[in-house]
Amino acid sequence: MSINKNFSDKDGFEIDEVEVRKPRSKSSLIVMIAIIALAVVALGIGGWMIFNAASQNKEREELRALVEQQQLDMEQMQLEQDFENLDREFAQFENSRQFIQDDSVKRALAEKYEAARLQVEQLQNELKSERRKSSAEIAKLRSEIDTLRGLLRHYVEEIDRLNKENQALRTENEEIKSQNQRLNSQVAETSRRNEVLSERMTLAEKLNVTGLSLTALNKKGRAEKKVAKATQLKVSFTIPQNNSTPVGEKTIYLRIISPSGQLLEGGGNFSFEGGSVPCSAKRTIEYAGEEIGGVTIYWDVNTALTPGEYTVELFADNYRLVRRTFTLG
Repeated sequence: MSINKNFSDKDGFEIDEVEVRKPRSKSSLIVMIAIIALAVVALGIGGWMIFNAASQNKEREELRALVEQQQLDMEQMQLEQDFENLDREFAQFENSRQFIQDDSVKRALAEKYEAARLQVEQLQNELKSERRKSSAEIAKLRSEIDTLRGLLRHYVEEIDRLNKENQALRTENEEIKSQNQRLNSQVAETSRRNEVLSERMTLAEKLNVTGLSLTALNKKGRAEKKVAKATQLKVSFTIPQNNSTPVGEKTIYLRIISPSGQLLEGGGNFSFEGGSVPCSAKRTIEYAGEEIGGVTIYWDVNTALTPGEYTVELFADNYRLVRRTFTLG
């Protein structure tokens, strides 16, 4: 409660009434303090919540960044593994480059692959040296590896195409080879038949000899049983009729080989198969296509003879007419 009154002093001045208020109660003061305290607490809680929310947002961002970085690291490792696999596959196919006959194709494939491979290696080294990877860098690495994969696919397709072409050529070559073999066989067979015919014709022209014999003679011209006492060796034979043999003068060359393998010489030399061959004796006859019997050629003994096997050979017109072995005692 307040009381307002006016007073006048002796000089006539008025004095305003002084307001006198009753002091507040104790309970009102407590309520006011409580309200202030609650306000302070509320402000503190609000500040703490704001700070806590900001801190949680920062942690979530850091966690998200860490997860993204780990994913990028894993993707980089996977891409590096893909690169190693591709490079290994390409190295395996390099051995097949021999099938590519066009040098420009080989050079173009090799240059493109080498350029792409070096670019991938450079990107890998850059990423390994950086603590944080960016999705753009990983995307660039993926693009380069995709380029490698495309080159490898093209390389394989090219080799496969060339292999098919080579297989077709090999098949064609095998067929041609088979045809050539058949032709060669036919030619060989024809040649063989011609040789047989030629040989038959040649043999048909050759003089025939039958009844060949070798006899040791003594100084009286009679047969000698002991060859050591012989003064001559007589070779006798018959030339049958042969209408295929050209007629005319024929020189028959005799070769007698002793048991020791030595030629009994004395008849000079004659030509045979392009060479000069020594003989023991020779005889010239006139052949008219008719049989000639009792043809003899003598060899005068000029060296000591020993018992054993003696070989007799007759030659004429560059042919060996006969070869036979006789035993003399």
